[in-house]
Amino acid sequence: METSISTFFNKALLHNDIKNQLYKDYDVKKGLRNEDGTGVLVGLTTIADVVGYTMADGVKKDCIGDLYYRGISIKDIINNKGSRLIYEEVCFLILFGYLPNALELEAFTFQLRLRYHLPEDFLQSQILRHPASNLMNKLQQDILALYAYDEQADDVSPLNTLEQGLNLLAQLMSITIYDYHVKVHHFDHQSLYIHHIKEDYSIAENILYLLRPDQSFSKNEASVLDTLLVLHADHGGGNNSTFTNVVISSTGTDIYSAFAGSVGSLKGPRHGGANLAARKMMLEVMKEIGMTDDHKLIRKMIIRILNKEANDHSGLVYGMGHAIYTLSDPRSELMAKECEKLAIEKGRVEEYRFYRLFDQIAAETIKEIKGTQVCSNFDFYSGLVYDMLGIPTDLYPLLFVVSRSVGWLAHNIENKLYADRIIRPATQYVGKIKKYIDISER
Repeated sequence: METSISTFFNKALLHNDIKNQLYKDYDVKKGLRNEDGTGVLVGLTTIADVVGYTMADGVKKDCIGDLYYRGISIKDIINNKGSRLIYEEVCFLILFGYLPNALELEAFTFQLRLRYHLPEDFLQSQILRHPASNLMNKLQQDILALYAYDEQADDVSPLNTLEQGLNLLAQLMSITIYDYHVKVHHFDHQSLYIHHIKEDYSIAENILYLLRPDQSFSKNEASVLDTLLVLHADHGGGNNSTFTNVVISSTGTDIYSAFAGSVGSLKGPRHGGANLAARKMMLEVMKEIGMTDDHKLIRKMIIRILNKEANDHSGLVYGMGHAIYTLSDPRSELMAKECEKLAIEKGRVEEYRFYRLFDQIAAETIKEIKGTQVCSNFDFYSGLVYDMLGIPTDLYPLLFVVSRSVGWLAHNIENKLYADRIIRPATQYVGKIKKYIDISER
């Protein structure tokens, strides 16, 4: 007798339904979110604070958004950046909790750049010989493969974890770019470019240098990418990939397993793939109505998207709204400024201005129709920035990994130092108690 698995699955749905009301009856938080949209507290941290609302007498109130790295506003960090490339400086801040002086920054940067080079034969044996169509899955494999090259792989002490994490932080950029070049060479029959890492370049500069066939880039391009890396570096302990990292590492397993799990989490379109969804939506919008400044036409298009009549028919305006930020997302505001600088250099000011207008009208329209205060999030502009930098869509989530790895590392170590317990929450059983029935009587 042949019976498809779907038959069993559909039958199972009849036996195991969990009514939505039960979540309220047992006060169980779906997605670890409270009814007012605030997050369920699952830990303590001094690394980052994501501010999008205030609480007064138990009531949530919208506020101007801010993001703090070790107590310092991301707005202050970026607005005082000037022409410097500061991702490495921000890595120091996130990892050690204070701003380095010139000598400390020089020493840290020197240590980081010594770790740029991949283990011997790793490029040949792990990357060149094993092309993959999905680069996020490939990156997980590569991270797990690094375990075999580490003689102290299972030493999970905080200091050794820091050493291992710095190696990963320094090497992920070349692994991701090499994986991309091997993929397009193998599957798309394009030329293969493998450039050697440059120790005198920053991480942002090396990404552009390794990616481009001619190895060239402008100072402005490197600066914008550096800013993007800074804005992606951490977002508190509650974001899915960081929380995944801490949950996995709390079992006492190695950092490679924890990082591979985080990459798997970030692969999901609700997390690391959101900027690509926003970029695809905007391309579809511009295809239909052009880069118009007609407010009514843009509003009509947004309503069609909300009514599931346009784009991917999901009813979602990608890049608008955030789980925490309400009135504004500081990362989006800062990225928009960087985006403008790049648009001027690339001759794409009209497209940038259309993005800004769409952002404004989308927020107004969603509030009018749904009664919800939303703002554009980081993903709305980052996809456009990646595109203007000539970065292929395959690399969008991978560069998110490169930048967020420092946040994963910092939270991993913090949890080891101050919590050091296996993370094991509970679920409420709501099924029935049944008697076993002999197979002859079923």
